[in-house]
Parts: sequence; C-alpha cells; structure tokens
Amino acid sequence: MLQSIADNIWIADGADVSFHGFPYPTRMVIVRLSGGDLWIWSPIDLNEELRGKLISLGPVHHLVSPNKLHHLFLSRWHECFPQAHLWGPASIIGKRPDLTFERGLTDEPPAAWSRDIDQAWFRGSPLLDEVAFFHRASGTAIFGDLVQAFGEDYLRTKWKPWQRCLARLSGITALTGAHAPLDLRLSFLDRRLARKARATVLNWQPERVVMAHGQWQRSGGSVFLAQSLSWMG
Repeated sequence: MLQSIADNIWIADGADVSFHGFPYPTRMVIVRLSGGDLWIWSPIDLNEELRGKLISLGPVHHLVSPNKLHHLFLSRWHECFPQAHLWGPASIIGKRPDLTFERGLTDEPPAAWSRDIDQAWFRGSPLLDEVAFFHRASGTAIFGDLVQAFGEDYLRTKWKPWQRCLARLSGITALTGAHAPLDLRLSFLDRRLARKARATVLNWQPERVVMAHGQWQRSGGSVFLAQSLSWMG
C-alpha cells in the first residue's frame, strides 16, 4: 500500500470517491520530517493495515488538506491520531467547523515543517484555492486538484464513454495537458496571484510531481508543470 518514491517520502493510493457522479482516484503523500514526525497530505480512507504501516514509520503529527475538497477522511484520521495537528487553507477551516484546525495555510510554511517543505498558495478563484507543496530533499512537488492527469486505462475502466470525452475536452488527462478541470480554470477571474504562485512553483525546479488524481510524474517535473499550469497566462 505504501510506495517509497525517495528517502523519507511515500505515497499511498486509496479507493475511488465520487465527485459529482464521476469516479476519482485518491492518493496521499507521507513525508517524514527532519525531526521524525510524519506529515500526511490529503489523507485517504484509513484502515488497520495502513495505520500499522504508518506507526512503524513514525508519529503522525500533521494532517494536511491542500484545499476545501480534500476533507472526507480527516475526522477518522483525527480520531485515530488525536495528537495530530490539522492544517489547511482558510477555505476548509470555514467548511469544517466541526474540526479544530491550526491557522490557515498561506505561502509561508509553518515552523513545524519549514526545514523540509516549501509551499505556494494559488488564489484568484471564488470556487477553489489550493496550497501546493514541495519536499525539497526529494525534489517533489505535490498538488491536489490544480493538476490532474487521468490515465487512459483508468478512464476506460472507470468512466463511461461520454465521461471520457468530457475528460479529454476538459484537459484533465495525461495526454491532453494534465490541467485543472475547465470549469475550475475559468473560475480564476483574477490570475495575477495564481501566476505568482506558479512562478514560485517553477522556481523550485521539481523533478517529481505527485497529484491526488492521475498519473504522477517521476521525472521532468518542471517541464510538466509549465505545461500543466500554462492556462494561467
């Protein structure tokens, strides 16, 4: 279930979830910080096998949602790891008043992970803002919904023919740009702040790109992201 992609960073793929009737794959990222604590990004559905593997890696201290959509399993995780801090942008803090978050995430990484992880806050849309992350030691950029790269095998297996056509027209497949969905792109009415965040991301010069939905990139991350985020102008 856990796949190591470099020293002190792992990914785990979870079960599909339904988003407006479309099956979406899920993926989380686990980083072991310099002090030994685990930083969990976009937690997937938690089971005992996964819980046991995480405990063997270190103490779970941070549960991170990149935007207001990646919250489905936070309650379960916090029940299992009550000592963990919950993090996310202000938009998810407002959406989940039942959970106690730390301060809203912005461009400035909290001291808890600033030695290991950078971040960039994409804003300008009334629908969604997102914080992207960069694990410096492994050269890995981490995205939630602003980068989607559905593979043809997944679409052929899980999506109906008309849904597959829509995916390609929307540009969210690995072969059609690996963009954010078209409706989300169009909602960025003020793209200046988004372009500023993109400049930060490209300055990281990532080698790998891991996203929640689709085929993650093992190499050539900078070129991949320049193409994926080109719609920002």
